[in-house]
Amino acid sequence: MSWASWTTSGVFAGTGGVRTEEAGILSGDLTVHTTWSDGQASVAVQYSGSSDWFTLAGSPVPCASEEESRTFHQSVVEAVRQGDGATLPPDGTAPGVRDLSGDPPRPPRPIE
Repeated sequence: MSWASWTTSGVFAGTGGVRTEEAGILSGDLTVHTTWSDGQASVAVQYSGSSDWFTLAGSPVPCASEEESRTFHQSVVEAVRQGDGATLPPDGTAPGVRDLSGDPPRPPRPIE
């Protein structure tokens, strides 16, 4: 079984914050944590310095590889910075992901 995780602290959520499963919208100074295991990426956020973690709405999502999950984590960090009630799309693509074609980033796509 392979797994990997990434944590980015000091991420200031943009206007509208991020939507979590347990606490609704969080905003302000957040820490973003992604864990990849068994073909899935799970994302949690917390207020930086806090001990409580909250599942980002839409998590977990399919994610085929460790390399893909690292790119995914960075795109989630960027989406948190954008705010707008950021969530994870069910297909595992995150807002702001730049594909290899060089196309511009997609705008946030919150799940309703």
